[in-house]
Amino acid sequence: MILKAFKLALLSVNVLFFWLAAWFVLEYRAPLITFGEPVFFEVEKGWGMGAVARRLEEDGLIRRRETFLAAYFLFHSPRGPKAGEYRFTSPVRMHALLESLTAGRVHLHPVTVPEGLTGMEIASLLEEKGVLAARDFLDAFSRTELISDWDPEAPDLEGYLFPETYHFTKNSEADETAARMVGQFKSAFDSGRRRRAEEMGRPIRDIVILASLIEKETSLPEERELVSAVFHNRLKIGMKLDCDPTIIYALKREGGFDGDLKYRDLRLDNPYNTYRYSGLPPGPICNPGREALEAALFPASEPFLYFVSKNDGSHHFSLNYREHRDAVRKFQQRR
Repeated sequence: MILKAFKLALLSVNVLFFWLAAWFVLEYRAPLITFGEPVFFEVEKGWGMGAVARRLEEDGLIRRRETFLAAYFLFHSPRGPKAGEYRFTSPVRMHALLESLTAGRVHLHPVTVPEGLTGMEIASLLEEKGVLAARDFLDAFSRTELISDWDPEAPDLEGYLFPETYHFTKNSEADETAARMVGQFKSAFDSGRRRRAEEMGRPIRDIVILASLIEKETSLPEERELVSAVFHNRLKIGMKLDCDPTIIYALKREGGFDGDLKYRDLRLDNPYNTYRYSGLPPGPICNPGREALEAALFPASEPFLYFVSKNDGSHHFSLNYREHRDAVRKFQQRR
């Protein structure tokens, strides 16, 4: 009688065990909740899995933290949760959630840095995209160790933050973010381009400065080499570059540009003012893209010395001042 009762109890325990095991596996693999839009969840530095489970339960991403923690200790321990921002899409499954948290599969924010932005504008863009604070990036921007081997004169990283689409985590390290952009520049300015700069007798810094002027003067691919030719031709004969964007850059640095370049601004006493100072400005005025760098290295074989806007995004190029004056009258009458 006792033996029969024992066997019955043992059978009951086994049934209960297998029932619990089946329920647990189902709970581990089945969708936890469903929702429409992706959900973002942030794990702060120093959080253990207990703190994560509590927050997940509060946010409604899991039903029972006890089950979640049991699954963690059974299948994912001792790997702890990695700090960062996570993006979960419906349906959320416990095993996928735990795998993401312990493997550190944090969400990456795509950030496209357009050609022609300044370092300050890139800092604002990164803050707007939630990557990092602008002030933190500007601190990294002022440190030149990343480019000093290529440009010992650089006072900051202006010109060397390569325009590209990047993928950053939320609260990225500023130094690492700047390093990725400079690294992308170095990859783009490869050995062939460095050799071309040497053939031209110009340091990389000069090429980047020229490319930044070209980038800001025209957005038309067919004009970049012509604009480059004008600047190269002027430099050869010691003629001032008369480049409006250099004045705009100087005014922005002084916090005095309202979006409209005025005639009086041409008299601005600033080394970036290429209407007053001959040669190249002291540094790049933006961060140029691949095409502008290429144009700076390979200007068109044309003798043009002037160009003027036609007010439709394109420019008219002239050989001498008389032609240029006529073009100004034709295309800039309203202005």
